[in-house]
Amino acid sequence: MKFLLVFDFDHTIVDENSDTWIVKCAPEKKLPNGLRNSYQPGRWTEYMGRVFVYLGDNGVKEDEMKRTMTTIPFTAGMVDLLGFIGKNKEFFDCIIVSDSNTVFIDWILKATDFHRVFDEVFTNPAAFSSTGYLTVQNFHAHHCAKCPKNLCKRKVLKEFLDKQSERGVNYTQIVYIGDGGNDLCPVMFLKKDDIAMPRQGYTLEKKISQLSQDLSPVECSVLVWSSATDIMSYLKLLIKQ
Repeated sequence: MKFLLVFDFDHTIVDENSDTWIVKCAPEKKLPNGLRNSYQPGRWTEYMGRVFVYLGDNGVKEDEMKRTMTTIPFTAGMVDLLGFIGKNKEFFDCIIVSDSNTVFIDWILKATDFHRVFDEVFTNPAAFSSTGYLTVQNFHAHHCAKCPKNLCKRKVLKEFLDKQSERGVNYTQIVYIGDGGNDLCPVMFLKKDDIAMPRQGYTLEKKISQLSQDLSPVECSVLVWSSATDIMSYLKLLIKQ
C-alpha cells in the first residue's frame, strides 16, 4: 500500500515564484520594462532565458543567485509537512513536477536538507555556462494544447506512472498538491480514488470550481488547503486506514 504525492513547487512548496524571486539579484531589484514586457503566453522558459542573460550581463554571479534563492520562504506548515513525509517514506513516494528549473529547486531543497524527501524532480533543466551565465531549457516537447510549450504536467505524471508500473509499483492513491493553471491538466487525468489538493484562493482552485459549475467536474476528490498542516492532517488519516 503506497501513496504517490505529486507536488508543484512555486506557491506550493515555497510561498513565492522562484523565477520572479531571482529578480532581487537584478540592479535596483527590478527588470527593465522592455524585458518585462517581452513575455509571450506559453513561452515562460524563453522569457526566463532572457532574464538570466540580463543578470549575467550585469555581473550577477552564481553564488549571489544561490544566496538569494535560499532565502525564499516556505509555505506555512510546509517544513513540518516535508519533515512528516520524510519520516514516513515507507508509505509515500514523492515527486515534484514544476515549471521552475533544476538549479533553483536543487539549491532550495539542499539548503534545507529536504532533497531526500523527493524521489524525483521533473522540471526545466538548467546549468551555468562556461561564462557563468545561467541557462534554462524546455523540459520536453508535447502535443497538449492546454499546457505551456515547455511542460505538460499530465504527460510527466502519466510517463512516471507507466515507468513505475513496469517496475511493479502501483499506487493506492495519487495525491496532487498544487496551485496554478498548469496543474489543471494533470488533475483532470486523476481517477475517482485519487485526490486533488488545490491551494485556497489560487488559480487551480478557481478552475476546478469553474468546471463543477459547467457540470463537467473533475473525476477525483478535491480537498482545498490553505496551510500545509491541512495536507498533513489528510496524510495522517491515509496511513492510519
